[in-house]
Amino acid sequence: MKEGERQPDVNKGIDAVLDWVRGKGKVAIIVHDNPDPDCLASAMALRHLFVMKLNKDAVITFSGMIGRSENLAMAKELEIPLVPLPLVDLDDYQVICMLDTQPETGNNSLPPGKRVDIVIDHHPIRESSNRCRWVDVREGYGATSTILYEYLQAQDVPVGTKLATALFYAIKSETQDLGREASRADRDAYLHLFTLTNKKLLYEITHPKLPIEYFATIDSALEGTKIYGTLLITNLREIMVPELVAEMADFLLRLEGIETVLCMGHYNDGMVLSLRTLRHDINAGEVIKQLVAGRGAAGGHGMMAGGRVDNVPAKRRAISEVERFLTERILSGLSVGKVKPRKLVRQWR
Repeated sequence: MKEGERQPDVNKGIDAVLDWVRGKGKVAIIVHDNPDPDCLASAMALRHLFVMKLNKDAVITFSGMIGRSENLAMAKELEIPLVPLPLVDLDDYQVICMLDTQPETGNNSLPPGKRVDIVIDHHPIRESSNRCRWVDVREGYGATSTILYEYLQAQDVPVGTKLATALFYAIKSETQDLGREASRADRDAYLHLFTLTNKKLLYEITHPKLPIEYFATIDSALEGTKIYGTLLITNLREIMVPELVAEMADFLLRLEGIETVLCMGHYNDGMVLSLRTLRHDINAGEVIKQLVAGRGAAGGHGMMAGGRVDNVPAKRRAISEVERFLTERILSGLSVGKVKPRKLVRQWR
């Protein structure tokens, strides 16, 4: 399939891939590390499609951890069956799917050179994906879940309450309630799925109890914030879960007068990065690739992107060094002049 706003031949294409999968053995669905609502819901939907049309189950697998409270609540409340990738021998699977990620992107733990048969994603297509048998990458869509929802619709597969709740929450989360990079297809799916959701489950997912570490991270974010005109940069230092970096980036983008946010935090042996912007004259995915060039991997699209700087010891000096070099690169890349940074918290105390 080709990327685009609409896929008129979607049913024909799905028929073809279903015919191919029908004659194969075990199926594995791989989502990106530290999965978010979009990849979790997409995996649920693809697994449901295979069960309903082929009477064939699939294992959903990932690496890393689910740390964000909303994501944990989603997996628990919607009973999403998940298996850690290290426990899965991919050699035993004849069909390997990747959702909301692509081979060699740096945000999944698929072994290098491992075969991938099916790729479904809404991020910019990678050259490595061209080697896969079936590729449906739609950069114009705000969520991969929307693509999977269209698959189910095209195949007349009923969507139960839990799956509808998962897909709706994924689109809601990924597009910030249709306010960020939402296409017409996302809007149509969002409005239709809302009528099918379990509102009590949706409330439990969107309003989970938060650990004390979450509020400590907010304190670190505010303390570590530096403002350069309309650009905000914050360093969370050491973090317990990588998802907090993206969450704090979204949170700080709401600050009055801010158009772009770069948030970072140290996790394991590297720095996790998240970039958010309201500007339409820059591409967040391209900006963050330039930031980590030579030191890590990154990807994304117009208004949101993520990345990682590798081989950073858990020492204050090393973490501060990464912050300095990233700050220099983004100030240069965005053509920000010599602006003395302002602290966010100090001015109010």
